[in-house]
Amino acid sequence: MRSPVFDAELYGPMGDKGRQDITIEDMQAAVFKAFLHFIYTDSMPSMDDLVDEDKTEIVKHLLVAADKYAMERLKMICEGMLCRSIDVQTVATILALADQYHCSNLKDACIEFMLSANRMTDVIASQGYAHLKRSHPGVIVDVFERAAKSSKI
Repeated sequence: MRSPVFDAELYGPMGDKGRQDITIEDMQAAVFKAFLHFIYTDSMPSMDDLVDEDKTEIVKHLLVAADKYAMERLKMICEGMLCRSIDVQTVATILALADQYHCSNLKDACIEFMLSANRMTDVIASQGYAHLKRSHPGVIVDVFERAAKSSKI
């Protein structure tokens, strides 16, 4: 089974031995469909028919589901996909997500993006930055410390 959480719910000592189903109520339909696709095929579904923003949103939600259901491979795939979708408008929200769900590679990619090519002014002007500053102030400290270290070189 790809999810140790599902495995424990269905077959573990705390699970109901006669239980045949699990109810998932906190997932959008498109995300759930992609989640099930991964569970059954061990691969991401095609998202070619989606615009980039929709694809990024689904991948963000899949990362959250992967974390919740302890699906490390799916989480790693989502991290990689999000690393490739970082831009000035999305970097702050992706960084907050990376911090919240302990995605160190994604967090590093976001910070490097922010510090490269003098993008900080544009990032600070983005809508996601205010949320990042309010909800994840420790990340701002991480960015500041990384900027200070890189300027010593």
